[in-house]
Amino acid sequence: MIYPILQKNAIIGVTAPSSGVEQQLHPIVKQACSRLENRGYQILAGDTVWTQHKAKSAPAVKRAQEFTEMMKDENVGLIIPPWGGELLVEVLEHLDFSAMPSKWVLGYSDTSLLLLAITLNTGIATAHGVNLVDLRGDYWDETTAMWETVLSTETGAEVVQYSSAKYQKEWQHDNPSPCLFYLTENTYWKTVYNEKVTVKGRLLGGCIDVIRHLIGTPYGDVRQFCKNHINDEPVIWYFENCEMSTTDLRRTLVQMKMAGWFDNCSGILFGRSPANQSVDDYTAEDVYVDLTNELNIPIVYDIDCGHVPPQITFINGAYAEIEAENGKGKIKQVFR
Repeated sequence: MIYPILQKNAIIGVTAPSSGVEQQLHPIVKQACSRLENRGYQILAGDTVWTQHKAKSAPAVKRAQEFTEMMKDENVGLIIPPWGGELLVEVLEHLDFSAMPSKWVLGYSDTSLLLLAITLNTGIATAHGVNLVDLRGDYWDETTAMWETVLSTETGAEVVQYSSAKYQKEWQHDNPSPCLFYLTENTYWKTVYNEKVTVKGRLLGGCIDVIRHLIGTPYGDVRQFCKNHINDEPVIWYFENCEMSTTDLRRTLVQMKMAGWFDNCSGILFGRSPANQSVDDYTAEDVYVDLTNELNIPIVYDIDCGHVPPQITFINGAYAEIEAENGKGKIKQVFR
């Protein structure tokens, strides 16, 4: 595995490989950029950030070109898209993974498709965490703020994060709090049989709605990644469900199993979800029970990951040790 390192006062490249930002929302992007500049970073914003038409920021080739230019720009130390979107998958075939330099890419939602593809195809670690617009508050909550510490961790070192104290039940876009989020609900990490869980392995994951579309493509060869980059160590998968019903989630997990994605899996983590609509009394908890019984591995759910903030920064490819007990969680990531 190759681990980039975020340098102090780095230049942050902002590009939109999925959705750009329509004009009336440009101020929130500028506000996030200003917050980062106040902390010593410099911002390089690409053209795709400021445009949005028919569910994408720009044609796929243009999105790929801008992303590639920022990756190859030695002055840029980190790339953060403004947010996710819908059609990042169109970009993959226009990227040259064989010539991709080592650099942090940070984000979630549709961006997680790009993150996982980069790590699987290059052995370069990528960071699943906040989007740019999540950083526009007057300050960052303790969980969110860890992205800087995590991305500044040196190769061979380790970094520890803990479950949040509280999470946000619903967005109040017109009335943001000083830290952007309204963290009102008590965080409680759960396990399928309410038992203490300890799991070790290499992290891989993202937004399950989109990363599932890597299955069967040249960009989703998990077996080859495990062989070439992590010496066939066990994998801990982390998922977050943005929009899927429980049966759609179940279908996706079964497909992943049949595709071999869980062949050497030591555990699975599921983030809090704004979706997981039950179908015919089949609940998310039923999905987790079915999966843990089939794979005979521990499952932890309602963790700090995804579209229900705040979220922990997970590093694709990193070795991790995860503990969950009595609603609390701890994740240690080692960059080896």
